[in-house]
Amino acid sequence: MSTTHEQVLALDAADPLAGFRERFVIGTGPGDPVAYLDGNSLGRLPKATAERLRHVVEQQWGSRLIRGWTETWVPLPEQVGDLVGQTVLGAAPGQVVVADSTTVNIAKVLHAAAGLRSDRQVLVAARADFPTDRYLVEAVARQRGMSVRWVEASAGTAADAPADPPVDTALAAVLDRDVAAVLLSHVDYRTARIADMPGLTGRIQDVGALAVWDLSHSAGSVPVALDAHGVDLAVGCTYKYLNGGPGAPAFLYVADRHHAELEQPLPGWFGAADVFSMAADYVPAPGIRRMLSGTPSVLGLFAVEEGVRLVAEAGMDAIRRKGIALTRLLIGLVDEQLAAHGVEVASPRDPDQRGAHVVLRHHQARRLNDELTESGVIGDFRNPDLWRLGLSPLTTSYAEVWHAVQAARDWFERDHEHAREVAS
Repeated sequence: MSTTHEQVLALDAADPLAGFRERFVIGTGPGDPVAYLDGNSLGRLPKATAERLRHVVEQQWGSRLIRGWTETWVPLPEQVGDLVGQTVLGAAPGQVVVADSTTVNIAKVLHAAAGLRSDRQVLVAARADFPTDRYLVEAVARQRGMSVRWVEASAGTAADAPADPPVDTALAAVLDRDVAAVLLSHVDYRTARIADMPGLTGRIQDVGALAVWDLSHSAGSVPVALDAHGVDLAVGCTYKYLNGGPGAPAFLYVADRHHAELEQPLPGWFGAADVFSMAADYVPAPGIRRMLSGTPSVLGLFAVEEGVRLVAEAGMDAIRRKGIALTRLLIGLVDEQLAAHGVEVASPRDPDQRGAHVVLRHHQARRLNDELTESGVIGDFRNPDLWRLGLSPLTTSYAEVWHAVQAARDWFERDHEHAREVAS
């Protein structure tokens, strides 16, 4: 039996998180999306963020000027970091800072991890991981005179080549006592497959290496327990499911057991023991603060704080439940209405192995994405043939999922009709 529009509307009516959608800027004008399914790239704007930034600009920057640093702004990277850690990462206070970009933070933690294992000469990463992760592993290894070993693993979908080993097996093949650190993604940016964080962390640490995790596609959508799982270092962005805004500062986690020996690869005045002493020599601050470098983005930090407060209020367990429900609905609708047009689900069908986005495979994915975006159904395309749909539990409605699939079905029907006309 096909899923009806009425059933989808009933899901929205019964959604315990439905009220959060009203706390974001979601317009109804002619230029606004019919279905915004790209929250895994950029989250919507919380109304509270607009108000908070207006206050900061007019009252703190406008009135307090330079006094804002000593009155309010200096501790922000740690304060917001603790909020992110407690709400999203399962991290006790004093282990997370929010500053810089994800790229800069990955470089920092890779250098720091290599420094903590200075007697080792190898970094490990996944061959199919996000480009920035791969580029930085190669760059850091080159800068430190190290080498790189690649994990050649399947993404965990039905379309994988049978010869591709699972990540557990592939990782085991490259681990030994020469490995200093391993960088892996918790949720695969292409397929949404969730990696076994505790299991893989344990395997990495069994050979004395450090486990470094990229949480960019899990923070705010999938519960994470960095402390409980014994993770060494981690990074992630805040502009996706945490709704921190375009270019929002990223977070960086280092387990407190490493702080005493932690070396900051990009020392700057904001990570010094005395920020305003302007000392002749760099003396790192104690604890996680030493991982700060230059002047932080104050406006960005306030924006991240407001986004994470909404996540904290909703609760990660509730967010995860809705993420599963949204992705289950999408996959069901694809099976009902798009499979006949050759669309394949490229994400794991087991919800326990799937994050909050779903990837569909079709040879016309680029044209499908581009043309539907023009009509207000916004997802994104990934090479070579993937249509990626991000479902942000605080803002995505079940009706948006319905409308996106209907629009895709209509697109395929029009395309097939046009092909028949041309052929005749």
